[in-house]
Amino acid sequence: MKATIYHNPRCSKSREALAILKDAGAEVEVVEYLKTPPSRETLAALYQRAGMTARDGLRVAEDAAKPLKNADDDTILDAMAANPILIERPLVVTERGVRLGRPPEKVREIL
Repeated sequence: MKATIYHNPRCSKSREALAILKDAGAEVEVVEYLKTPPSRETLAALYQRAGMTARDGLRVAEDAAKPLKNADDDTILDAMAANPILIERPLVVTERGVRLGRPPEKVREIL
């Protein structure tokens, strides 16, 4: 099975999700999204496939998220594309779907 993880190696949850994928024998493509951010369109498609809104994928703990408190999804997607630190991680994609790995065990749903 192939999987893509939008990963931040400094994040323990992201590292845990990556370990789950590797332990499951997945062929994993690791995208360090802070170095290689997904486009706005890619994010929108991933969230739609996951049954999430952009707000669901917003890393609200970041100071840069505070001005987005009342923003609509289009504005949030624009902000994420411009400042990828706003993307909650890890986001995992397989042929069975897309999951936000919070908690990391959620990725098992798409293995």
